[in-house]
Amino acid sequence: MMSLIVMILFLLTMLMGVPIAMALGVSSAIVIWAFDMPLTVVAQRTINALDSLPLLAVPMFILAAALFGASGITRHLFVLIRLLVGGIRGGLGHVTVLANLLFSGISGAALADIGALGGTQIRMMREQGYKDEFAAGIIMAAATIGPIFPPSIPLIIFAAAAEVSAVKVLLAGALPALVIAAVLMVQIAVMARRQNLPRDTITEDAPPLFKAFIKALPALFAPVILIGGLASGFFGPTEVAAVTVIYALFLGQFVYRELTWNGLVEAARETVHSTASVLFIVGAAALFAWVLTIDQLPSRASEFLLAQSSNPWVLLLVVNLVLLIVGMFMESIAAILILAPIFTPALVAAGVDPVHLAVVMVLNLMIGLLTPPIGMSLYMVAQVGRMPLSRVIAGALPFLWPLFIALGIITFVPALSTWLPNLVMK
Repeated sequence: MMSLIVMILFLLTMLMGVPIAMALGVSSAIVIWAFDMPLTVVAQRTINALDSLPLLAVPMFILAAALFGASGITRHLFVLIRLLVGGIRGGLGHVTVLANLLFSGISGAALADIGALGGTQIRMMREQGYKDEFAAGIIMAAATIGPIFPPSIPLIIFAAAAEVSAVKVLLAGALPALVIAAVLMVQIAVMARRQNLPRDTITEDAPPLFKAFIKALPALFAPVILIGGLASGFFGPTEVAAVTVIYALFLGQFVYRELTWNGLVEAARETVHSTASVLFIVGAAALFAWVLTIDQLPSRASEFLLAQSSNPWVLLLVVNLVLLIVGMFMESIAAILILAPIFTPALVAAGVDPVHLAVVMVLNLMIGLLTPPIGMSLYMVAQVGRMPLSRVIAGALPFLWPLFIALGIITFVPALSTWLPNLVMK
């Protein structure tokens, strides 16, 4: 009964236009008060949710991404990728995918990738004759790679919510991210042939390939240090986030020498703003999930799912369908915090590796970023590209199919997610 009431209150507040963090917190607080539980629980459960070592990585990865942007490091990466693949038909589409794959090793968030690269990519595609719909679609689709490839903020949050090793969950995303990139590049190649997409016009003042590679080499080492540190066990997710920040400061100040005091202050301001938004949702969603837990909804949901089938493939298919629908209406971090404790026990009991489930869940919710009405990537691209939302949605449609194909491969080939963590952490 308690779970039903809190969900109804949550939906009502959302329909009233209340921000999702407030909707989660207010609906939970009303139920706690109505059922005569002490209101101190509201503060206690919210603060306890934030008292988590893995969550310390979140603000530091956000700061690292901001520092890489302020130091001009992302620009050097972008120039190198353009020189490598820009000359083939539809080249800027491939450049977008590879740039997001490399930049995901720095940011760990879809919206951060769009904010850092989207405006530049849209402007370049317009100059070379690409349609706005294509530019918007590939930018949003490529941004789904960031939350899968380590470091991934959603995967860290899943690890905290499901009480799974954060290192294993982060490593699990490496191969699936490559699968997503490959499928998207196949889609671009098909569209390039059908629509006669242009090749990238490399300007005469672009540096030679070898010089561009040397210039970008220090930046290319950032994902290597990150994944290598995690794989070797030398760093945990929190420590590697701190090392990434230090490395970004070192590159910006002593290698590229483009990091100014104003840039540092702006990066810190952006980090505080983004971190406050993320952790506000984390605290409110944790309170909401606690209300569901004391009403025994996770255990009842687990029993219900196992009663329908004990076949892990059937349960994974059901979870995929549920998550795709949830992703259309709910912010991804809140959905992870609420649903991870509900789905994980049932699927683990059926034989699904929780590390595999983490990647499947996050990818589902990232696809939700491309679907109305709540898909935040749609609104972000509309803002940075200054184009109508209807055209952004039209651009997303052709790229949903390759993402669904990638989701199917990752769901039904669990070794893609489990092989690397099992190899590293025997």
